[in-house]
Amino acid sequence: MATAEAWQRAEIPGPTKAFVIPKPEVLVAMIKRAKHPIIVAGHRVVQVSEGEPYIDTIIRIAKAANVPVVATAHIVGEFVKRGFQPAAWMPAVDITARLQDSSWTGLDGKGQYDLAIFTGIQYYMEWLLFSGLKHFGTHLKTVSLDRFYQPQASWSFPNLTLKDWNAYLVNIANQLEAK
Repeated sequence: MATAEAWQRAEIPGPTKAFVIPKPEVLVAMIKRAKHPIIVAGHRVVQVSEGEPYIDTIIRIAKAANVPVVATAHIVGEFVKRGFQPAAWMPAVDITARLQDSSWTGLDGKGQYDLAIFTGIQYYMEWLLFSGLKHFGTHLKTVSLDRFYQPQASWSFPNLTLKDWNAYLVNIANQLEAK
């Protein structure tokens, strides 16, 4: 059974915690409804899940939903090897600071993002990035696509097994591709 308890026990998220994404269809609807979404992908997207490599699933989601991807760390090379060009490369802290900035018009100059999907970043670092966005980027909904519940985000998966997490992600990609 999936739980909605923070994976990192030493930190207290405060009174506002992430809503749990109970099934993949909820996230698909959020992505389709968003006017200006973005995906921030960290170095852990190269890990292999049960079946399809995680980075390939993220690429499928980004292409199907036409969502730009910001590659953090050294991961941009992995995307390029797969024939996918991220919209930008920058450190996770920098993209988070820009997402908080109300005067930033985005990578494409079309205004602020309304949905930021983070994935592949170490749990404890993501916790801090989401905390900053929760308090200083109030115009933005945030989603953690990682397999452990992230209470600092607006929305998060519950704690999932590797098999269930992979099934959720593949289901999301399949639904977005089906349009």
